[in-house]
Amino acid sequence: MKKVISLMLVVLLIATALAGCTTKETATTQKKKLVFTSRLWSAPEEKEFIINEIIKPYEEANNIDIEFSIATDDEIFDAIKVQQESGNITTDIITAHSGKMPDWTRAGYVMDLTDVVKSWKDRTFFETFKSSTHKDGKQYFLPVGADVYLTLINKKALKYKPEGVDIDNLTWEDYAKWAVNIAKGEGEGKVVITGIPQKSWIYMFGASALSYGAGFPDINSPEAMKAWKVWEKIGDAKGFIPTVANVESSVDPMKREEGWLCVFHNARVGTVYASNETKYIVAPAPSGPKGIGTVAGVSGYAIVKGSKNYEEAVKFLEYLTRPDIQTKIALGTGGFIPPVKEAIDQLGNGAEDEVIKKALMVLEKGIPSGVPAHEYTDWGAVKQIFDDIFVEAINGDKKITKEYLDAKQAQLEALKK
Repeated sequence: MKKVISLMLVVLLIATALAGCTTKETATTQKKKLVFTSRLWSAPEEKEFIINEIIKPYEEANNIDIEFSIATDDEIFDAIKVQQESGNITTDIITAHSGKMPDWTRAGYVMDLTDVVKSWKDRTFFETFKSSTHKDGKQYFLPVGADVYLTLINKKALKYKPEGVDIDNLTWEDYAKWAVNIAKGEGEGKVVITGIPQKSWIYMFGASALSYGAGFPDINSPEAMKAWKVWEKIGDAKGFIPTVANVESSVDPMKREEGWLCVFHNARVGTVYASNETKYIVAPAPSGPKGIGTVAGVSGYAIVKGSKNYEEAVKFLEYLTRPDIQTKIALGTGGFIPPVKEAIDQLGNGAEDEVIKKALMVLEKGIPSGVPAHEYTDWGAVKQIFDDIFVEAINGDKKITKEYLDAKQAQLEALKK
């Protein structure tokens, strides 16, 4: 009987030991998880690329799940505000636009990454966006996906190009003349802008205004008036595509060849150009008396204050900001500028590479302005004022006069914080 009991105890101990090993093994091999919410890569093909080509390889190599989602800047900020106020932090990493970064640092919702960045010796972030990514000498955001404005031309437009015009040194006056020539020759306009409210028109106009020495946003300065007159000339000639009021993204009408001329976001230019580079020419944005104006933006990664997975978040951001990964992201999402100097050396001769090189030239030699959304109570309302000017005057019956612009400027001033 004692032998039986002893045998049973041995079996029990072995079973307990095995159970303990299994528990430890499960705990050891259990997958970690990061929650990552981004305002960048909202286009379906961009999101798919990021998930399949960037995130999945990292998950497999590091035995981790990355819960990735897309939301607007405001939606992300509001969600994190609730998490911070409740003390229940469920998001680890966010991506915000440069115009929104001051709100994040002012609220104290993101972590200081200065020492983390100093420990990485193989990458140098562009200084251009330091005023947004830093506060009081500390770095809170790691830049990704910079953008400027470029000109995309369908080769069908070449027969209407004004005599003597150099495409790589196009002026805004040249652009307007070209648009007028096309409208007269074709019987309809071929210039594309985003006519649906709350999209990109403010930035398209902003690029032209900066070229004349205006600020951004600026409606009624003498310099801004010169820019408005360029666009008014195009409007008076019925130079915009007939469906301009329905354009949400310039990509679609340019791909369909409904539009032949457009000055827009370099990554969107890259998307169209790469679809059939034999049909298009990529050039810098047009210039004015002061140079090439452009509204330049960048997004940035940040770790949410109170993240329960800080070390894993740092490890993931180290991966995302490597020069080769920055280049891969830029080329795979249409032609964003990788804002890491070492990444530029890895560019080749493909369609997206060419777009990035042109964008870099604009960023380095142009007159860039950021997006000062944080200075206004409602950036959407700011955009709407510019949309209204397009509908009422540029593509409507009203005339661009000082009185008209003064009234619009007053609306703009009323939105300042």
